[in-house]
Amino acid sequence: MTFFRRRSAIAAIAALGAAMLAGNAMAQQTVTLRLHQFLPPTAPIPSLAIVPWAKKLEAESGGRIKVQLFHAMSMGGSPPQLFDQARDGVVDITWTVLGYTPGRFSKSEVFELPFMSGAAEPASRAFHEFVEKHAADEFKDVKLLAAHTHGPGLFHTKDPLTKLEDLKGKKVRGGSRVISNMLLKLGATPVGMPVPAVTEAITKGVIQGTTIPWEVVPSLKIAEIVKNHTTFSGPQGLFTQTFALTMNKNSYDKLPADLKKVIDANSGVETAALFGRAMDEGDRIGLASAQKLGNKVVTLDAAETARWKAAAAAVEADWVKEVQGKGIDGAKLVSEARALIAKQAK
Repeated sequence: MTFFRRRSAIAAIAALGAAMLAGNAMAQQTVTLRLHQFLPPTAPIPSLAIVPWAKKLEAESGGRIKVQLFHAMSMGGSPPQLFDQARDGVVDITWTVLGYTPGRFSKSEVFELPFMSGAAEPASRAFHEFVEKHAADEFKDVKLLAAHTHGPGLFHTKDPLTKLEDLKGKKVRGGSRVISNMLLKLGATPVGMPVPAVTEAITKGVIQGTTIPWEVVPSLKIAEIVKNHTTFSGPQGLFTQTFALTMNKNSYDKLPADLKKVIDANSGVETAALFGRAMDEGDRIGLASAQKLGNKVVTLDAAETARWKAAAAAVEADWVKEVQGKGIDGAKLVSEARALIAKQAK
């Protein structure tokens, strides 16, 4: 019996040692996460948000998390496919525009309504909080790292826009179905396309202008190909678009607990704010680039801005009615969104 007890004790110690070694190996595991997005690396979001965020993950993990960056759709596919690339594990993390997949993020669309928000950092804080409270189900197939917005949307056109009538009949790019409906209500002919296609579309005359924030103007060389930029009085921009940084669930779930904590610590409202600040800084850079070239930058006065707001008001009514058909209380979501934006703007 003594012999068998001794042998059992030795086996137990050996098993414990093996388990400890395996646990230690797991604790020291190094992972490489592939991140895919659609803009060139010099654009504000990659350079001012994604790269610093990736470096922070690496530093806080003691070098055990490496983020491999794939810019400008270099892993293939198109911008509207990025969300599903994260969901399906084609890559580990993606950053993309939610409006590129029309109707998929119905609740989140409320932030795209005309004259809803202004500066990107407070709006991004508001949007991430909104998603967590009211639209988490739209991200149930991924791990949401951050949801954010860009800054005030405006027009960039070949011909000047100084009054509402100047837009009539012009072919203008819209970045989402909500924005395209707004353009229609304002009298333009909307043409939907992802932002990387805008430069060629203007150059070839497919469109006469585009709706984008200042942030993306330099990377698309918009100020070189159009000479007129029209924005609005007041704290709100004409529109905004919504974005999400998302991670494949399995890529997250298989991480050791300490590395999950690093990811969690770099997710949420503060990460959304980081991306919002990058957008705001990009807006300053984009505006300066147009001014340096001597382009005409028009800010419509309060009275003219009010005319555009009145013309665009039907977009909100359309959206509320449409999502009601999906069982969504759109009017309540509009109120919630505005309250969160107001809270964060203080």
